[in-house]
Amino acid sequence: MKIKTLEIKNFRLLKNVTLSLEDHTTVIVGRNNSGKTSLTEIFRRLIGDKNPSFSIYDFSLSAMQGFVKALHFKLEGRDDDEIRAEIPYIEIRITIEYPVDLEDLGILGDFIIDLDPASNVAIIAVKYALKNGKIESLFEGVADMDEGSLKIFMKSLKERIPSLFETHITAVDPTDPENTAPIEYSKFRSVLGASFINAQRGLDDVTHSEKDVLGKVLAQLFKTSQSNAAPDDMKSNSAELKVIVDDIQNKVDTDFNTQLNKLLPALGLFGYPGLSDPNLSTETTIDISNILESHTKIRYGQGNNLFLPETYNGLGSRNLIYILFQLFEFFRRYQSRQISNSLDIIFIEEPEAHLHPQMQQIFIRKLYEIANEFSKTLNDGKPWPVQFVVTTHSTHMANEAEFEAIRYFLTSSGAERHTVVKDLRKEFRTDDLKEDKEFLHKYLTLTKCDLYFADKAILFEGPAERLMMPLLIAKRDELDLNKPQLGLQYVTAIEVGGAFAHHFYKFLDFLELQCLVITDLDSVLMTKGEKTTYPGSLVQNGSHTSNAGIKNWFAKGTEGHYLLPDCLAQTAETKVSGSRRIAFQIAEEGKTAIGRSFEEAFILANREHFGISEISENDAEVSAEKFAPENKKKTEFALKYSLENTKWNAPKYILDGLDWLAVKPVSPEMYIAEDVKQPTK
Repeated sequence: MKIKTLEIKNFRLLKNVTLSLEDHTTVIVGRNNSGKTSLTEIFRRLIGDKNPSFSIYDFSLSAMQGFVKALHFKLEGRDDDEIRAEIPYIEIRITIEYPVDLEDLGILGDFIIDLDPASNVAIIAVKYALKNGKIESLFEGVADMDEGSLKIFMKSLKERIPSLFETHITAVDPTDPENTAPIEYSKFRSVLGASFINAQRGLDDVTHSEKDVLGKVLAQLFKTSQSNAAPDDMKSNSAELKVIVDDIQNKVDTDFNTQLNKLLPALGLFGYPGLSDPNLSTETTIDISNILESHTKIRYGQGNNLFLPETYNGLGSRNLIYILFQLFEFFRRYQSRQISNSLDIIFIEEPEAHLHPQMQQIFIRKLYEIANEFSKTLNDGKPWPVQFVVTTHSTHMANEAEFEAIRYFLTSSGAERHTVVKDLRKEFRTDDLKEDKEFLHKYLTLTKCDLYFADKAILFEGPAERLMMPLLIAKRDELDLNKPQLGLQYVTAIEVGGAFAHHFYKFLDFLELQCLVITDLDSVLMTKGEKTTYPGSLVQNGSHTSNAGIKNWFAKGTEGHYLLPDCLAQTAETKVSGSRRIAFQIAEEGKTAIGRSFEEAFILANREHFGISEISENDAEVSAEKFAPENKKKTEFALKYSLENTKWNAPKYILDGLDWLAVKPVSPEMYIAEDVKQPTK
């Protein structure tokens, strides 16, 4: 039994999103302020001690216009149904999938109201909306739509919403959305268990002031073990602890309190009437939970009977131990429930805190194995129906997770920002994208690139561009300081090779990431003989380009190589596709010679460095090919002009591409990101 989808409306950035969950672990990635925390927060509201409630600040920004429009309808005298239709509400729909042959539906049975025997879906809707008969109260005292009245009305919503809105929980027929049944909140809480491991876990590295965070988890484990439905082993351990404490309590009630009473003042010495009447005595009670929470500390054995305090261990180790303790406590809490067929969803925020990269990769791979191990060793093999939702900013975790398990949260542009949820499982499920998907998963796992978290990206071919890219960006920025500076933006640069860049095109479109693809012209000459071949050639003599990235950009699906004249005829406008732009070698300003590689283009842009500034354009191409380094020496060439000789001009095709990338708008939160990456220099 699993949660399959979540549909959320009008909660903060989650204006109208549908999120599908994996059976085991779903990994949520995205830039800062993209709605990841909103997802966790709405579940916190759902599993409180009472019906969920919200404030004006929890409504999406776009929902504010709904209140204004409803006020307009009210002042126009529209009927209540029309007015209510415009009043915003917050809603979350949880779709649960269960086995058709499940004999005991348990508590879930209350939520299944369809009559289709083949159906295996239950839908729960939690809706926070205006109470019946409260329209007049919502707009009370507002007589017109002028700016002052609107300001007063919007301010009044802060107090009116909590008192005039209420939460309704209903079961919804998946075969007929109009067929619903009211559900008590207690039943909803019985069917859904949600737990949280927060990003801020109370761990610090101050060794002189112990936090004892891990000891507090033990206190919660003890409380769970006292439940009537707790497993026998938990009850047994709890009972033994209680016997020990009872023995101590007996000693306290006799010897300890006798001595303590002697500390009480003799009130009769004051002589005031009545003060000698009371017979005071002490009573000291020992609370196991308090002992565990406030006075129990986790110690690390160091040998020679030396045990160091919790805070003496590294933050990474403590973070990992803390998460493990929490998961164990959540598992024991599940075991202690008295109802059957309930669900468990656990949100883990930023588990990467203080963990080194290898440990991050192991964690995301082994997370569900931990749950299975608990079930195997402590639950007689009965599976724990738990689903994990992990939010992360770690490239190591994001790229190590299953490709289909990634949900990318993207914030829309514009004044009324909201979250768009991108589902990799849905996006890459067609057969024609199978090759791209397999390549991307392998590539992302190997390289740990941060495409999920960057605001812009540059994809390029080889090591020379990789080594020289920081200087290329700096030189572009120095040309005009009044233009947007690319070096101050969050740009990730990735080496992909000319033969593989096209595998990223669909992925970049999926991410809606502003991206510049820098590739080589790779001119070739079609030569017919017994067999048609395409040897490399100067651009002036070439007939085609052998570059797969260029061909798949302009002529995807066609056979053979892409015609070179068609390639060179492309304009700055036609080189743009959605949020992507491609850049390949073109002639420098006022020139006609074109290089077929980055190194040749670099030479043609800096002819004086190579003594070819006074020769013809055709000869310049020949010389550029001559001076260009062989593959083995390309890195040496790049290092020379990155470290030793840095006074040169960037090739025009790269400058044009970087200009396009720099001025493309991005969301404003890029400049205030919490996990700011050092800008490219």
